[in-house]
Amino acid sequence: MKGAVIGFGATVLMDLWAVFLWTAFRQSRPNWAPVGRWVWHLKNGTVFHDNIASAEPYAHEQALGWIFHYAVGILYGVILAVWVGASWFAVPTFLPAWVLGIVTVGAGWFLLQPGLGVGIAASKLPNADTVRILNLVSHTVFALGLYGTALLIR
Repeated sequence: MKGAVIGFGATVLMDLWAVFLWTAFRQSRPNWAPVGRWVWHLKNGTVFHDNIASAEPYAHEQALGWIFHYAVGILYGVILAVWVGASWFAVPTFLPAWVLGIVTVGAGWFLLQPGLGVGIAASKLPNADTVRILNLVSHTVFALGLYGTALLIR
């Protein structure tokens, strides 16, 4: 249960970080519709697309994308809880949360981004290096959320 709570809290912090980037630096806001479309097409066994925008649309893809985003964040919180054990929640430390946060970048780089058609680690995008840096930073913020939420609920 605590794992789900810290995963949810970390995902909220990650979303607040995205709002900050959008407000302060005009960084584009997250668009979870392509992710929702990708998730929808997984039922057909299609994991990798040349361009997810070319795949058949799904009426509720934006909502599905948001649900998936939070489900994955909660899953990562549960994974951390199982990995570190119950004793970590009595005295949380940042390092395990950060290690998990950085490791989870791999799911985006090697599964989600190729699945959306933007290549491994966004390699097909003209701003791939910027995307990679933002991925690492946002997952560090996610790790701070895991740690911070664990501190709040202990």
